[in-house]
Amino acid sequence: MVSTNYAPEHAGIGPYATQIAEHWAELGHETHVLAGMPHYPSWSLEPEYKGALRRTERRAGVTVHRRAHTVPARQTAVKRALFEGSILLHGAAAPPRMGRPDAVMAQMPSLAGGILAARLAAKWKVPFIPVVQDLMGAAAAQSGISGGDKAAVLAGRAEAYALKRAALVGVIHETFTDRVVGMGVDPGRIRLVPNWSHVPQPKRPRGETRRHLGWAPGQTVVLHSGNMGLKQGLEVLVGAARLDPAVRFVLMGDGSQRAALEALSSDVPNLDIIPPAADGEFPDILAAADVLAVTQHAAVLDMSVPSKLTSYFQAGRPVVASVAAEGGTAQEVERSGAGVLVPPEDPEALLKAVRVLAEDPAGADALGAAGPRHVAAHLSREAGLARIDALIDEALGGPQL
Repeated sequence: MVSTNYAPEHAGIGPYATQIAEHWAELGHETHVLAGMPHYPSWSLEPEYKGALRRTERRAGVTVHRRAHTVPARQTAVKRALFEGSILLHGAAAPPRMGRPDAVMAQMPSLAGGILAARLAAKWKVPFIPVVQDLMGAAAAQSGISGGDKAAVLAGRAEAYALKRAALVGVIHETFTDRVVGMGVDPGRIRLVPNWSHVPQPKRPRGETRRHLGWAPGQTVVLHSGNMGLKQGLEVLVGAARLDPAVRFVLMGDGSQRAALEALSSDVPNLDIIPPAADGEFPDILAAADVLAVTQHAAVLDMSVPSKLTSYFQAGRPVVASVAAEGGTAQEVERSGAGVLVPPEDPEALLKAVRVLAEDPAGADALGAAGPRHVAAHLSREAGLARIDALIDEALGGPQL
């Protein structure tokens, strides 16, 4: 597997790459991962990796080959290009030392990772199977990153280069399919492989966790967890917090926009920005909130479906999605039955939805309860990993879906 993000990273695509690789190792397969240095979502190197140029590790039966790369604290098109370029150059100059594998899988949105994986598969003459987690060309155009228009063209070309060389292409959501076809991929080679809920169900009583966090019993708490980047448009939560000091808003996580959000909310006493939770505490903190928020800029349509949604659904709390109604994120929330949609970038609409849920606790609980049912029916880890196994088997000439 080629995946820039991997354990110990606990947000974004890292947990999915890790669980797939560890699943292969548990099945007895010799499993190798070409990865970057841990840096996400804080966009700063983990302390124990600072100064490391290359490192090989054994993690849960998986051999992880790490290569150093740039880590831009601030996201611009140029800095993102340097980040991808450094991954590509170092990975090409120092590929993993290993025997010929049966197949090569790539976790994309890493453009460099996709190109590296395609080239390694061609060198070894084995099937190349990318899984599209995000579309970077569309992301550059839709996220608001500085210089995004020019970057979108280059990113789209890099994506097309990799995807057209694939035996099969996995996409995590059906809204990605048209763009992948538009890059020249035969629709008959595209397979839907949705992500799964990679966190366990909460265990501690909600009241106990709320006391630990300092959340008053009668206070409405709106929690956003995950990456604080450009595409999330988290300013909408700051705006909603300004409108009602009685509602507590909590942003838990890290990312390139954290400092800007801290500055923007410095005079908003009912908004807290806290570090990412430890893995063992994460499900309980999600479940302790009254409302879980997912936000995106209005322009974000078909380039990303937040991985946080699978964790939100598992937590059993209602979701308020401030996203474009025609996008993949909105489709997932509606499909789950566990949340409500509000127009993106509209603090008043978001706050109104939160108040409606707060005034109807039984209705909010019923809405939230739909999440775990949706996970059990469609988003279990077992089902997700089985879909990945089926994708690999088919690429190797085995049973077809």
